[in-house]
Amino acid sequence: MALGLAGALVANLVVVVALWGPAGIRDIHDAGSLLTGLGRLTGLLGAFVVLVGLLLMARIPVLDRLYGFDRLAAWHRVAGFTALALLLAHAGLVLAGYTLGDGVTVLDQVGRLISSYPGVIGAVAALALLIAVAASSVVIARRRLRYETWYFVHLYAYLAVALAFSHQLATGSDFVGEPFARAYWYALYGLTLGAIVVFRLGLPLVRSWWHGLRVARVVEEGPGVVSIEIGGRRLERLGARTGQFFTWRFLTRGRWHEAHPFSLSAAPDGHRLRITVKGVGDYSAALAAIPPGTRVIAEGPFGSFTTASRRRSRVLLIAGGVGITPIRALLEDMPGGPGDIAVVYRALREDDVILRAELEELARRRSVALHYVIGDHRSGELLSAAHLLDLVPDIADRDVYVCGPPAMTEATRASLVDSGVPRRHVVLERFAG
Repeated sequence: MALGLAGALVANLVVVVALWGPAGIRDIHDAGSLLTGLGRLTGLLGAFVVLVGLLLMARIPVLDRLYGFDRLAAWHRVAGFTALALLLAHAGLVLAGYTLGDGVTVLDQVGRLISSYPGVIGAVAALALLIAVAASSVVIARRRLRYETWYFVHLYAYLAVALAFSHQLATGSDFVGEPFARAYWYALYGLTLGAIVVFRLGLPLVRSWWHGLRVARVVEEGPGVVSIEIGGRRLERLGARTGQFFTWRFLTRGRWHEAHPFSLSAAPDGHRLRITVKGVGDYSAALAAIPPGTRVIAEGPFGSFTTASRRRSRVLLIAGGVGITPIRALLEDMPGGPGDIAVVYRALREDDVILRAELEELARRRSVALHYVIGDHRSGELLSAAHLLDLVPDIADRDVYVCGPPAMTEATRASLVDSGVPRRHVVLERFAG
């Protein structure tokens, strides 16, 4: 199956180049037309990669099963930046080619393109929107943005694609008078739109309605922290596994249009799904007041942070901040006898430790070594290789699951490798809230 999908990707790339090839090469007769031709090719490739990026995040079940959400998300990020580079090259090369060919200044050529070619203004707007989306995804910017802001900026990617498609078909010389090329690109855009509508909108709506998902109760766990229990019918058929997450949409006034990812904080038992949320943003803080009975739309389950990734009999679970939620769920039903499981919980302050009573009860009942690591992470000593070896001397013989903010997970992975844990025995789950 994986080879088949890779083959389909390569085959479509070949078709994209082939559709440009004969006319594109024939039109090259000087430096200006060479730049213009290369600009058209990079534009076609950029459009294709944009569609691939959208499909990677369309929640297509076969892709999720084959590769897992984390890997698809990483590929989506690569596709996004690759597409942006190609589209920037497209704009620059076409502008340079026309400017050189017409023998005018760059500013004069910009005016000509805007006034003479339909859809150019829309294409410029589309490119600006894609730049904004890419900028919001840069690690430094992402940490400074609220999730709500990042989410809404990303929605504009769909508008950018629509504007680009309009420009592509109205202006592209590879489509005007080329019925097969137009039909091919209509099919690509149509299939992408169909996948998004079916798997990101239709399927979650139908499944949530069929299971009757509603908020059963909201439990305060501590200052700014609540657990939300979602009930419904035949929940075992959702196929949720301990350690996975859903994207949740609570249908309350003012919040129905927002969807946020939260991991399960308790093992799914077929009767309820539980998430535990810390109020670090407007959305998560407002969930404390969500009324029981509120309808819920859940998209998922996603993620490979499950026992399916386990290879060894002994395991170390490391959590940072609110990353304790899937760790707590794994601790509840992960197989293992006394001493097989150890937990390290990293928090900045004692007040930041959540679900403490449940963790300690589970640790007592299952004979699990539970270590709290409290303090400022900037010292560089906490969760260093030496520190981890001191806490868990046999760490090199364990599988290690790490969940927490991106910077914490990456630093911890480096410490684990330094302490003798092979990379293939480290399972990561990154989230920031």
